[in-house]
Amino acid sequence: MRYQISGKQIDVGQALQTHVENELNSIVEKYAERPTDAHVIFSKSASEFVCEATVHLSTGLTAQAKAHAHEIYAAFDDCSEKLEKQLRRYKRRLKDHHRDRAEPIELSQASAYILASESDGEESEPESLQPVIVAEMEHRIPSLSVGEAVMQMELAGAPVLVFRNEGKNGLNVVYRRDDGNIGWIDP
Repeated sequence: MRYQISGKQIDVGQALQTHVENELNSIVEKYAERPTDAHVIFSKSASEFVCEATVHLSTGLTAQAKAHAHEIYAAFDDCSEKLEKQLRRYKRRLKDHHRDRAEPIELSQASAYILASESDGEESEPESLQPVIVAEMEHRIPSLSVGEAVMQMELAGAPVLVFRNEGKNGLNVVYRRDDGNIGWIDP
């Protein structure tokens, strides 16, 4: 497994890096079969240390956690407990489904395109009213069942997930509704 351990405006020493690698190894060995990489970022805000960790699995799932504490080791320990809890739930759900995926999840390439509006001789909006594009990214769209998509969305802590439905081979969306329930769009 590849590790990327860094700090935002703080120095991450060798002892902390070793502690992070050992702790993540023990967690991943228990709950995940084929991890690919882990990213851990330490930062300091006011009087607290913040630890953000992300673990990517070869099945396409991503587990993320974030924790705050007054000491940097305590922040990481809290963060690793959250990651362990997520991976434990993920493993339990896989056992409940009685379905092991032998091959990695198939990913499709997706690009975001911004199209210029057509001018029909009408007055266009002033520049100040047009939205500013902050980021444009390319993503891979996983082929998943609806249950796996909900699980991946919850593990990533994302409000929405676009996926290719394995059953119908069409693009679907799962999202967290305002009332806390999960919504599913199947066009």
